Amino acid sequence: MKKLLFLFLAILNCIYLQANGLRPGQIDTIVERTLKAFQVPGIAVGVVKDGKLIHAKGYGVRSLNNTKAVDANTLFGIASNSKAFTSAAIGILADEGKLKLDDKVIDYIPEFRFYDPFVTSDFRIRDLLTHRCGLGLGAGDLMFFPDSAVFSVNDAIYNLRFLKPESPFRTKFQYNNLMFITAGEIVHRVSGKTWFEFIEERFFKPLGMSGSYAQFNRIPDKSNMIEPHAICDKKLQVISHHNSELMSAAGTIFSNVNDLSKWVISVMNNMQIPGSDKTLVSKKFLNEMLNAQTPIMVNAPGTYFTHFSAYGLGFFLSDVKGYKQISHSGGLPGNVTQITMIPEIGLGIIVLTNQQEGGAFRAVTDAVKDAYLGIEGMDRVEMYSKSRNRNVETANRMVDSIYNLVNIQLRLKIKRDFTRYTGTYNDAWMGQFTISFENGKLTLRSAKSPKMKGELLFLRENVLLIRWDDRSFDADALLSFKIDADGQIKGYTLEAISPMTDFSFDFSDLDFVKVK
Repeated sequence: MKKLLFLFLAILNCIYLQANGLRPGQIDTIVERTLKAFQVPGIAVGVVKDGKLIHAKGYGVRSLNNTKAVDANTLFGIASNSKAFTSAAIGILADEGKLKLDDKVIDYIPEFRFYDPFVTSDFRIRDLLTHRCGLGLGAGDLMFFPDSAVFSVNDAIYNLRFLKPESPFRTKFQYNNLMFITAGEIVHRVSGKTWFEFIEERFFKPLGMSGSYAQFNRIPDKSNMIEPHAICDKKLQVISHHNSELMSAAGTIFSNVNDLSKWVISVMNNMQIPGSDKTLVSKKFLNEMLNAQTPIMVNAPGTYFTHFSAYGLGFFLSDVKGYKQISHSGGLPGNVTQITMIPEIGLGIIVLTNQQEGGAFRAVTDAVKDAYLGIEGMDRVEMYSKSRNRNVETANRMVDSIYNLVNIQLRLKIKRDFTRYTGTYNDAWMGQFTISFENGKLTLRSAKSPKMKGELLFLRENVLLIRWDDRSFDADALLSFKIDADGQIKGYTLEAISPMTDFSFDFSDLDFVKVK
């Protein structure tokens, strides 16, 4: 009898959780723990259920510099969560008969060129939105990352021809921002409006997202927005906002949980415009967005019993406990976010943070999701923070070991001829870097990305360590010089020393040749 009663109560509890999820106080507790576990100053959380925003709240502070509280209207950069808006913008133009999803890109951008002529000739608009172009992870991102680079959209498109593919065309999922930037340029050329104008007029205005903006410089009132934070030399600090117009269609939207809930509700309601029988995009195009375009390998089913994963058009798709999940994350320096939707149970979760710890938004999202899926006994905060701490410790050991070797060389005080390394070096798409003495220090400096500057330190013969002046990069790297048959330096390559370096520091695609 007791066993039956226990089973009955367990079933009731499961039904309650799936119907009601976490209570507000429980969400508060999870987020407060997350703030501490991941050293995140501020988080905003929105939960949508059955077409209504049932929880919208800020936690912590916008900045360590002013301690003003985060609220549901506080602006965050949503980064790559912008990609779904770009895909939907293409959908609007397709619905209006101004383009087709499988039109060739060169019909709209004649100067579009890939390294492989066949890829150039057969590249479709759909391919821009599905991360299957063959370029490696983050290829070309240094044209906007860090944000001091002076490349234009036209420069970025032109430079595609110099980026060598890592895999055959349409065979593999490899995340790439430049393709979405190119899609944004198609929106511009077809509509006659800038991508920024198009997004604000065709999405923010009809959805009532009055506190959202397509780019940092378009925000008229910055009084209620976060400042980004990052661990710089093992200490949490405020860093500058990433402000790049080039990144545009790949990730420049700023928004808040109140506004983003309107976007989430619309997506889960067939892109319905509130108070209208009209939709933002047709059901036909929405089906394209929310159906698998590029398969993604699933290594293990995990706690959600996920067996299938794919990328649609601007969204990641997967199965969780038998339901279809639609999601995306976004990352800017010092600011990462996640949007998750499970339409079959009417659930949407928005988590915005002002620190670049992905485990934080994942812990909050999954804790809320667990409650609606009936998963109990999983402490996501502890699970992900332990994993994060292990990764940080491993990365720190690797970086410290390199610096220990550099310090040994400094203590030896051996006189070396560093003038052999000086000169001007050129990469086909990133342009010129110089190595010269500045204030007595051997210094590397980029001509087209002023923030990419730092001191060069000797590690071993023909291998130097670049210590970037901007410590928020967390991207110190090794310069390995290439020597010709006569022992003369002919160029160098770069490789990050930390496994946690952001993939947008795309050093692997650089190949510098000495020009003088």
